[in-house]
Amino acid sequence: MSLLPWFRQLRHHPAFRVPPPDWAEPVQEQLAALLAALAPSRDIPDAPDAPDDKALATAATNLWRAERKLAKQGKDATSRQAGRYLRTTRDALAEAGLVVQDHDGEEFHSGRSIEVLLFQDDPSLTAETVLETVRPSIYLRDRHIQMGQVIVGCPPRDHVRNEHA
Repeated sequence: MSLLPWFRQLRHHPAFRVPPPDWAEPVQEQLAALLAALAPSRDIPDAPDAPDDKALATAATNLWRAERKLAKQGKDATSRQAGRYLRTTRDALAEAGLVVQDHDGEEFHSGRSIEVLLFQDDPSLTAETVLETVRPSIYLRDRHIQMGQVIVGCPPRDHVRNEHA
């Protein structure tokens, strides 16, 4: 028996110390065999592979573009029905862990993990702001699978100089 676990237990009040397990070696071997039998097998031919990140990002981007295009059109019955189908699809993907992030109107900081395609002067702005999202950022279970592309609006240069003076 190693002394390290014993010393770790001495840090605690005697009422909270955990005694070492008194299992015999055969019991530990049986437990290991049972756990190995319960582990999912990797050689199942019908098991689906993990989804391809690039294919998911492409599908989610096209869904995002379709929603934006539909939002710009009129509100006839066909558009509303198609919008419901797209929202249902987006919600199903979100439940599966796929998050599509649109950056329109967000304040821009140089440390963000988005790709800037263009910086554009805009006299109505007082801070750098994302004017348009060209391609959304996409996350799969908190993992970044597609970097967003944006157009950033900047206040005029003389406005920036006046603030710092």
